[in-house]
Amino acid sequence: MNVRGLFESDVPREDLPRYVAPLPEPLENLALNLVWPIVLVNLAGTAFGFYYYGFQLARTPTAMWPFVPDSPVATLFLAAALAAWKLGHGREWLTALAFLGNIILGGWTVWVHLAFWPEFGYLHPAMRQFLIWSHAAMVLQAFVLHRIAEFSPLGVGTATAWYALDTTVDYFIPVRGDLHHTFLPVAREEPLFLGADALGVAGAGAVGLLVFALYLAMATRVEKGRLRRDRSSGG
Repeated sequence: MNVRGLFESDVPREDLPRYVAPLPEPLENLALNLVWPIVLVNLAGTAFGFYYYGFQLARTPTAMWPFVPDSPVATLFLAAALAAWKLGHGREWLTALAFLGNIILGGWTVWVHLAFWPEFGYLHPAMRQFLIWSHAAMVLQAFVLHRIAEFSPLGVGTATAWYALDTTVDYFIPVRGDLHHTFLPVAREEPLFLGADALGVAGAGAVGLLVFALYLAMATRVEKGRLRRDRSSGG
């Protein structure tokens, strides 16, 4: 495939509004043509993430481990969703988990680093930039998934149930042990801004991004349905 061919794809693309499909079509095509490198990058990120969360896993009851390394699990979902699609075994529930997970967890990390900017000053500047931009990339890559998924109610419902449970045990009801959210650089009760403590600011970001990701998934499905109805009616 020549360089120009990398920016073209046989995978159909609906003419969706920019608010649910913000990436330029050539960039989406490039991602679809580079599925296996993207899978490998996400698997590498997953491996690094599990290493990064090692200290927190050591303090967490084993039964609750799936709720601790949130971002690595989200990138694992994305790698699995893309690989399954490429191999002809795509699953709506898996793609929905990847979509919601990468928007929620990628966006949450950027949000927390901005909200706690002075408190994260102990990190090496290179590591801090890596964490921010790699998680921002998680959000961007989620917007390629509309090309390979319909966001069925069952698929989105499965993903919503998982991330609602994950958010609950992270910030509200730990079930076993302590709350399982990612490490914060200050005490949970530390006042931050707008009258909220640190836990409240982090939890608000998680809840808001869950609602936002769910809205985008269902809006994508609605817009796809509208386009198909318009085509079938000759509109």
